[in-house]
Amino acid sequence: MTQFYDARGNIYGVVSPATLREAGIDLPASATECASSRKAWSKAAIALCCDWPEGQRPPNSKSHRSDGLLIGPFQNSSPFDVLIVNTDGTLAKRSGNGLTIFSQALTEQALMPEQGARLSVHHDKGDALQTSVKPAEVESVNGFWLDLGQPEFGADAVGAQNIESGEFNGRAVSHVRLLAQLDPTWSRSQFVRVGNPHCVTLLTEVGALPSNEQMRESPLSEGLTRIAYAMPTGEGDPCPAGVNLQWAVRESEQRIVARVFERGEGPTASSGTSASAVACAAWRVGWVDAGEVHVVMPGGTAPILLEEEHGELIGVRLFGTAQLMG
Repeated sequence: MTQFYDARGNIYGVVSPATLREAGIDLPASATECASSRKAWSKAAIALCCDWPEGQRPPNSKSHRSDGLLIGPFQNSSPFDVLIVNTDGTLAKRSGNGLTIFSQALTEQALMPEQGARLSVHHDKGDALQTSVKPAEVESVNGFWLDLGQPEFGADAVGAQNIESGEFNGRAVSHVRLLAQLDPTWSRSQFVRVGNPHCVTLLTEVGALPSNEQMRESPLSEGLTRIAYAMPTGEGDPCPAGVNLQWAVRESEQRIVARVFERGEGPTASSGTSASAVACAAWRVGWVDAGEVHVVMPGGTAPILLEEEHGELIGVRLFGTAQLMG
């Protein structure tokens, strides 16, 4: 049985490996083997767990009932292995909201220790990515702090190719030709890697932010897909492996408004790693200081904690919360 959770409008299904096997999905025994063989089973798992039931898809909704599928745990104690499956069948290296949801599921299964745990995300692009999570309470809301590690900046950090240089707020940024062709105001971007690759386009007016509805409509949807998605779905330009896209505006002190278009998913109500990338990009261009930053997305506001030492960001933490859907 797949259970669905909501984390600031980002919805993931959670299912155990045993449940998939019982349903006829040929899932290997270990998460490592699952990742290396994902082409053999991932699309069947998405169809089983994330397709809309016949006749129940709402008008103008996304093609699937969730933004992805979390498979795990593979153990009964920390560290917990997990697979994050995008609805196109690819595997994600990290998802802030996804890991928040997985942590909540572990808590409800009485598997999450009070002192927290380590989550090991397996994928098919290299070694598993580790994330430490710790139960916490922020402004009377129960959730988890996720340690996303040290961010990296610039085109090289995300594998971007043929990038022109630019300037924003007196800081060096990048010019992504295909983004600027879609909208001339999308001419200044900051590349950030927070586990996943991100391209944060910096704007000066909230009204210039694209809405999720606009990003789902032609021809903008096709243009963004060409940029964000790797081949063959997209063009992987400028990042051959694809890149998550964000747009950001400074609303007030330590507060940024953002929109998100994820590789493998498209426009989303919120994204934890995207919010973290936006906060890091805002720090990089002098919009915010280290400390707590709030990133406002259509699905909700994400508190981000930036840690700075000697003028360098040494860590980023995301506070996430999730609820089981009825």
